[in-house]
This record gives sequence, structure tokens and C-alpha cells, in this order.
Amino acid sequence: MATLRELKTRIGSVASSEKITGAMKMISSAKVHKFESSLKQLVPYRNKIKSVMAHIMQSGADFSSPLIETRHEVKKIAFAVFGSDDGLCGAYNINIFKAALAELKRFQAKYGPTVEIDIYPIGQKMNKAVSKIADQHIHVVNVKGIDSKMEAEKVNEFTHGLRDKFATGEYDLVCVEYMHFFSMSRQKATLETLFPISGETLLEGSDSSEATGMCIFEPDANSIFNAVLPMFVLSSMQEITIQNRASEQAARVMAMQSANDNAKKLLESLRLEYNKLRQENITTELLDILGGQVER
Repeated sequence: MATLRELKTRIGSVASSEKITGAMKMISSAKVHKFESSLKQLVPYRNKIKSVMAHIMQSGADFSSPLIETRHEVKKIAFAVFGSDDGLCGAYNINIFKAALAELKRFQAKYGPTVEIDIYPIGQKMNKAVSKIADQHIHVVNVKGIDSKMEAEKVNEFTHGLRDKFATGEYDLVCVEYMHFFSMSRQKATLETLFPISGETLLEGSDSSEATGMCIFEPDANSIFNAVLPMFVLSSMQEITIQNRASEQAARVMAMQSANDNAKKLLESLRLEYNKLRQENITTELLDILGGQVER
């Protein structure tokens, strides 16, 4: 049975843990709101780009780009999987990894068991996880300076690298697995095809009423399309990165909330046990004193 001193030490330790988890929850919550604000700022820019491309696509003008060309035979796939560099975010990384494993099986079922897949893990936790599944057809590719906390310039640099490798034919398909942010309590592992870019993706959410009618393109529709399309890709990748970071912090908020609740329950239990033991000791001392008086 624990002594009063031992219980007091444990109470102090649990109380300290409760304060730490509470502080971490507040910090992560503030970061979630920051990323939500960044997403709101990015959406109008992306929608304007999609509006321009919708005008071109629905005008009947001629345009082409290597970034929208679907390969008839897929021999090699680039698969970027977003995770985190830090822990204490619950099952966040586990859920993404499970979804990534399911997608890998789907790739092999659709394109054949010998299809080459290069996995680009984003974040140390995901790098550690995917390294265990590497084999003769699945390769892990680490890019220096690329992590879950990378700034916009690094995101663009990483995206440019994937774009160039797709355009030159090194990759026939480029996909991204990340955690889509819906709310503080809801995030979902999501797969997006970065290249080739489908017409449905470009027209999704665009206002078709604005895109119809006679349009005059200067210098020409193809030049405008090929100038705007890379901007759309970069904005999509920026959004994916922000969505993933917001999801990570939201998962950390929920994990810290759970840890904080558990700490409070344990603290209440320890304080109750401490008070009971203290009362027992006081009662024992009083009985000893009364017993001594009776003997006299």
C-alpha cells in the first residue's frame, strides 16, 4: 500500500501532466485556427484559376498540355504520403499509413504486381513506417529539406520536381495521400491524383454560367492554359499541405484532450485515496492517544 508521501508525489506528477497536456491542447488549437485561416485565403485564388481554365475548356478552343495526358500503360508511379514529424497526435499517422497500404494494393491490382512505385514520405513518422514495406517494386525516396513543416517555397520545389518527372515520362502517375481536414473532430485520409490532371478536376466547383459564351483569348487559349495550369497544381499542393497540417494539429488537440481527461480522473482518484489514507492515519493516532490515556 502506498504511503502518504508516495501518494503526494504521484498527485504532484499527475497535476503537472494535466497542466502540460492542457497547454499543448491550447497551442495546437491555435495552430488549427491559423491553418483554417490560411485555407480560407487560398480558396479564392484557386477558384479564380479554375474559372479561367473553365472558360478555356468550355469555349471549344484548342489547347494541350503534357500534364493532362493520360498514359495508356502505367509502369511507374510516384506516391507522396503525408504524415507528421512529431508524435502525440493519436492515431493520425496510423490512419494515413493504413490508407496508404490500401492504395498500394489497389495500384498493384489495377496496374499489375510488377508496377514500380516510388513512395515519397513526408514527415519522419511516415518515413519510418513506409521503410518497413519497401521491396523490389516499392522504393522509398527521401528528398532533402522536405518534411511536414516545410514552407511554401519547399512545397513548390517538391511539386516542380514531381511535375518535371511526370512531363518527361519518368512517372506515368503521381498521387498524393494526406489527411483532409473537415473540422476539429473530423479528418479523413484522402487520395488525390496530382498528375495527370483530369478535366473533371479542373471543372469541379467552377461556375459554368460564367464560362459559357464568346471569349477572346490573348495571346491564345493554349498559351494561357499552359501558363495557368501549373499555378493550379501549385495551389492544389499548397492546399493539401495546409489541410494535412491542420489535421495533424486537430488530431493532437483531441489526443491532448483525452490525455487531459484521463489525468483529471487519475488525479481525482489519487486525491480520494490520499484523503482516505490520511483520515485512517489520523484515526489511528487518535485511537493510540485514547488508548494511552485509558492505560493510565
